Amino acid sequence: MKAVVWHGTGDIRLDEVPDPKILEPSDAIVRITRSAICGTDLHLVRGTMPGMAEGTVLGHEGVGVVEEVGPAVRGFSPGDRVVIPSTISCGTCSYCRSGYYAQCDRANPNGPSAGTCFFGGPEATGSVDGLQAEYARVPFAMTSLVRVPDAVSDDRAILLSDIFPTAWFGARLAEISRGDSVLVLGAGVVGQFAIASAKRQGAGRVFAVDGIASRLDKAREQNAETINFNEEDPVALVRELTGGIGVDRVIDAVGVDAERPKTGPAAPAETSHFDQERAEVAPDAAPDGELWVPGDAPSQAARWAVDAVAKAGSIGVIGVYPPGFEGFPFGTAMNKNLTIHLGNCNHRRYLPELLDLVRTDVVDPTAFITRREEPTAAIEAYESFDRREDGWLKTVLEAA
Repeated sequence: MKAVVWHGTGDIRLDEVPDPKILEPSDAIVRITRSAICGTDLHLVRGTMPGMAEGTVLGHEGVGVVEEVGPAVRGFSPGDRVVIPSTISCGTCSYCRSGYYAQCDRANPNGPSAGTCFFGGPEATGSVDGLQAEYARVPFAMTSLVRVPDAVSDDRAILLSDIFPTAWFGARLAEISRGDSVLVLGAGVVGQFAIASAKRQGAGRVFAVDGIASRLDKAREQNAETINFNEEDPVALVRELTGGIGVDRVIDAVGVDAERPKTGPAAPAETSHFDQERAEVAPDAAPDGELWVPGDAPSQAARWAVDAVAKAGSIGVIGVYPPGFEGFPFGTAMNKNLTIHLGNCNHRRYLPELLDLVRTDVVDPTAFITRREEPTAAIEAYESFDRREDGWLKTVLEAA
């Protein structure tokens, strides 16, 4: 089968690899009909999330059709349409039973203390081959698959694999309650769903910060109050618009990627980390210090979050901060009595509820899909997404 395979920092290829096979009785094999490219995938390509094993199939978002099930899988049969939660979970350990699926004791082969296991990630997370492929092996299929109703198309289901649950989780982490003012940092696809989630969870006002015009346009379509950080100081403007108080809640949907010179989260349009690799740039650095490396100052998003939120406010962090990152402004946060929640999304916990919102047309995820490509164009799509070209909000890879 064909799959997008990681070979090194800045080096991914569309390879021919062996078809996956049932390895455990609880496994299922799924024929992938939709996958997607995520910002987390770019962290793996750039090297800001270290520890990738050469030969790992990338991708942690997938929708497909069950082809084969192991003898322990009772609730699914070949032919069932399914969405695959990005994080893998057994469903039986104490963490899964409590809803903390991202901290499953059994899914990560590195042991119970290893933390989150997800598709297509570094060795510390498994590693488990990902979903940007024609077929995928899904461990613990009884928990790691969710049936897709006939009324929900593949296009509407794909963003339920990771993006929508992650954004919903971010709003929950931020402790949004009715009437709150909320600042969403980053108006990429996770930020867009964070805006939608904040509103569904009762926010009175939502501000969105980004530096890319098309993303801010999309945020305004949701009636978010937009701030272009290339033209305005986000913290000063938020304070002005809230009577000097600051917002009640913040959702950081950017993470470490915000550590950029002058332009904040937006990378210069003319550069790509693929280009940098071809120029033999070191894997943990980029020209002019664009990428975060251990020991750097706090990310721009972390600083803005802490400075813009009101005293005794709360921050939910769903943007990626890799192991080794230590630059969070804890002193300022402590002095303001802030509450900070962060972590990897427990996708399986929220997916059924959000699937019902999509099925009943309360939310239309397809509004945030801006590119559709065949898997054969995946590498070019990665490069365009990495350059943050205008209009590349969310790219879905459609099976032929």
